[in-house]
Formats: sequence, structure tokens, C-alpha cells
Amino acid sequence: MKPMLLTDADIIPEGEDWIYETKYDGFRCLLEWSETSITLTSRNGNRLNEMFPEIIRFCHEVQDKIKTLLPIHLDGELVHLQNNYKSEFAVVQTRGRMRKADAIGNHSTRFPCHYIVFDLLKWKGKDWTGETLMKRKKKLQALFGKLELPVSANYASNEFLQLIEATEDASMMWKAIQIHNGEGMVAKKKTSVWSNEKRSVHWVKVKNWKTVHVIVTKYEAGNGFFTGSVFKDQQLLDIVTFRHGLSDDEFQALASLFTSNGTKIEAETWRVDPSICVKVNCIDFDGKHLREPRFHSFSFEWNAEQCTWRQMLREVHPIAETVPITHPDKPVWPKMSVEKDDFLYYLQAVFPHIGPFLHNRLLTVIRYPHGVVGERFYQKNAPDYKPDFVVTKREEGIDYLLCNDIQTLLWLGNQLALEYHIPFQTIDTACPTEIVFDLDPPSVQEFTLAVEAALRLKVICDQFNLESFVKTSGGKGLQVYIPLPFDTFTYDDTRVFTEFVADFLCGQEPQWFTTERLKKNRGNRLYFDYVQHHEGKTIVAPYSTRGGELATVATPLEWHEVSSQLRPEMFTIPTVLDRIKQIGNPFRNFKEVGANQPFGEVLQQLT
Repeated sequence: MKPMLLTDADIIPEGEDWIYETKYDGFRCLLEWSETSITLTSRNGNRLNEMFPEIIRFCHEVQDKIKTLLPIHLDGELVHLQNNYKSEFAVVQTRGRMRKADAIGNHSTRFPCHYIVFDLLKWKGKDWTGETLMKRKKKLQALFGKLELPVSANYASNEFLQLIEATEDASMMWKAIQIHNGEGMVAKKKTSVWSNEKRSVHWVKVKNWKTVHVIVTKYEAGNGFFTGSVFKDQQLLDIVTFRHGLSDDEFQALASLFTSNGTKIEAETWRVDPSICVKVNCIDFDGKHLREPRFHSFSFEWNAEQCTWRQMLREVHPIAETVPITHPDKPVWPKMSVEKDDFLYYLQAVFPHIGPFLHNRLLTVIRYPHGVVGERFYQKNAPDYKPDFVVTKREEGIDYLLCNDIQTLLWLGNQLALEYHIPFQTIDTACPTEIVFDLDPPSVQEFTLAVEAALRLKVICDQFNLESFVKTSGGKGLQVYIPLPFDTFTYDDTRVFTEFVADFLCGQEPQWFTTERLKKNRGNRLYFDYVQHHEGKTIVAPYSTRGGELATVATPLEWHEVSSQLRPEMFTIPTVLDRIKQIGNPFRNFKEVGANQPFGEVLQQLT
């Protein structure tokens, strides 16, 4: 059985007969689930079980809850969520090309995928394809309620089976998709039945096109394709080949420019010097090429020098009009040539990783209105001019900012809030959600002291069967995290453990470590700060930038990276962006680990 196909459209159909869903950029896939087998099948009929083991494993975990409803057939999309409205296709595509089990296993851990369900084909073995869409949706709601699974996409969830959100409000959905740079939207007739015989006009997809300026540098007469390039590090880099979208007159005009004025470099291939700029529509950039490109228009007002890698990244990742951006070219970290727009792009890229740590926490930011070379000030209170989408929480006379969405993060970024400091608990509890040890050497020259302290801390955590995480502070130290079960242990409980560990380590190596709060009395020893872990205190959030001249980032690490070769200046905005693409987020399963930590057993041993 092949999936039901959609019809392309440029205009969103409206009316009471339609409902609307996010279109995710992933692999369309059918899930056939019986008591004896679970099978993922691509739109081309290929079995995908081995490529997406996390989905199969999760289905097995909930098998007991669903067994009375089997066999069930579902229709959906395999995605790697960047937010609740956007999937990164390059990650899904990379996984789909893998064949070695160890590589797939490693990738599924670092870049986990979700299966987003949007239709029901079979329920208890009965064919439901002939029922109306709304009846099928109602059954899906019942299914996900029984399984206690998310009924809308949640990028931060480790529940890999999720139900798509459907709404009757097209404008609200489209606005959310644009804010989050999603691929597009699907409109479906409420009365539509499910069919795989032909493209249905009852399911319509509308793409959220991005428009990118490129230099046309090459023409291949044999296939009629043109190559578009941008400047990166003063070199031309090819990022697209296109033909679709050109009218006959436009095609002939462009081809003639190459054959008349260009240089023939192969039998049927011409190249011209960088001069012709055009606009190309696409849905995304996969790291090497624009995806689904089509010609938009000539751009005679642009010079070739304006078509740069930096410009392309901004055009592919536009910031929604709801977040006004001022002075995007303002230098923020001058020594590193990082401008405000580069910083905003960084925030867009790390939102999937910093977002879960900022969510529902009373935020303190440090703003640098003139960049890191100028003055700075702390801000807790939400200003009067905040946009309507910014949520606040009043505590002790202060209207704290809550950074719960990408719009708020980008708005704060435009205000040049460069540092994001958060308390150890959310607004939903008075209990800490994690323990954090702040390992503070006297200077960056003694950073090896922080490495030694972190490694010793890990040994202690391992002995107590506590899973720990580590990150750079973005300054001169390291910070070790121990996630905890939600709303379970008090600060008094955690103080029993933190004081024990600090006293133990400082007693072992008093010449290296100290709990002395006064700097003048520490000498060249590392300050083992456990007093900071208390209600009302804050710590810099994972992936927050810092206000030093090197544009360093408070960066989550793998434990094997904590060695004598580690240096805090290795983790800057550019290197962290590359790092995320290579290894993902080492804190990705932080919440899941916390839910299973045996911290109660540790307390029993210490009290």
C-alpha cells in the first residue's frame, strides 16, 4: 500500500469544509502494527525498520497499552524536529542512506527522529480508509489518549510517536509555520476518504517558499540547467542547479547570455564571470544545496558581491515580521567578526537545544547594547515595550521574562541580551530540577583544575549510580549537572549531597580545591561552588553565549572530551554551530535521565 498523494497549490483553500496541518519535511511513511510485527514502509515500498530503530523500539515499549486495538495501520511522517513546526530533512535523509547497524545506532542516539501520525487506515483489523477524515481523526485522538502520548508535535519530547495538530484556523497555522520556518501547510477536506490511487484534490499542500539571491555562473546546454553560486570566503561556492520556473523567454534570454558571452569549458557547458544575479525559490538548504529550487525572477538591482554565504543563510532562515530587527550589521564580538545578524542566526540554530532549558524558568539576561566592548547590565524585569507574544511571571514584585518560544529568544537577541541565566527550578515547582556544581578556577590558565575536579566528580556520581552531564561555563570553568526527578527533592535534600561531595573532594586535595567564598583567601585553588545551588540563584543556560571578546558559548560536552586537551576557547559561536551538526546535543536526554535518577537511594546512604 502506498501513501495518499497531495496536490500542490499556491493558495490555501479556505472554508468550513477544511482543516489544516503542518507539513513536515521528512520521509512519508506507513506504520503497520500487529501483535507479532511492527513495520515502517516508505512511499516507495521500502522497509525502514533498520534505519529508524528508535521508532520501532518505542512502539515495543507501548505495545502492552495498544495490544487490544491491534492490528492498526497509520499514515505519517518520519521527522527530525527543530521545533514544533519544522523538521530538518538533511538529518532524516542521512539516516535513510545509512546501512551499517552501528552507524545507525549512533545516529539515532545523537539525532533522534519522531514519527508524526496524521491518519488512520486500519483499527482492530477493520479498514477505515472509507470513513470520513474527521471520523478517522476522532479515532486517532482516542488512540493517543489511551497511549498517553502527545496529541501535537513536541520537539523536546522523547516520546517518538506523536499525533499531528489539526486546526480550522488557517491563518493562525500559517503564521506559526512562518515564524518557525516550517516547510508548509496541508489543507484537508473534512469529508475526504483515504485513497492511494491518484493525487487527491481533497488534500492540498502549500509550500512556505524562501527566496534566495544567487549568481548564475554556469549553463549546461545538454540538460538545460543553470548553476547558482554565492561567495564564501571570497570563493564562489555552487549551491543550486535550476531550470524549473523559467518561462520560455526567460530561459532563452539566460541561455543566450552564456552562449554569446560566456566561456565554453566543456562540450556543452558555458561559464560567465560573476555578474548575473537572480532570485531562486526553495524550501530549505541541506548544507550543500537549496532544496526544491525553482526560478523566481532576475535581480538586476543586485551586484554579485552581495550574493554571499551569510546572506543566503539569512534568506533561507528568515526572521518573522513579528520580531522587528534593528541594525543587523552592528558589531557584537568585533574581535571574532560576529555581527548581530550572525548572533540571531546562532539563536535560531540552537533554539531546539537551549529552548527546553529556558522554558518556564524565571530569566535573568545580561544585555550588551553596544556589543561586548561596551557597557553591560542585568535585566530581570520585562520592559514596558515588550511585544505581546512575550510571556511574564510575577515573583516578589518582579515581572520576570519567560523565554518559551523562538520569537521571544530572537526579540531578546535583538536587544543584545547575550547571556541567559536561569534558576535551578521551573515556575511549576519549588524543587530543583537538577544539581549543578560550578567549578571555578582562579583563571583560565588554571583550567586544568576544573578538568580534574569534573573527572573526580564523575567518579563519585558513578559510584552513586547517578548519571551526570558536563558543560563549559563559557568562561574559565566547567559545570557538572545531575538531573533530578521533577518536583521530588528539596534544596535541603540536595544540600546534603552537594556539601558531602564538596567537603570530600576538598578534603582529598586541599592544595587544589576549596569551598572558600572569599577570593583573597583561595590562593591558586579552584573554588568548588556548591552554595550557589540554592533557590533564587541562577546558572548560565546550556548554549548561552557569553560576553567575553572571543564569543564563547556555555557548551555541553561528552565526558570523553574532558581531558587535558580541553580549552574553553575551543567553543565559540562558529565552532558550536558546526559541532551541533556533527555530534548533536550531548544534553539531549537530560530530562529523561533525570526522571530515572536514584537520588532517593543516595540520600538514604548519606543521612
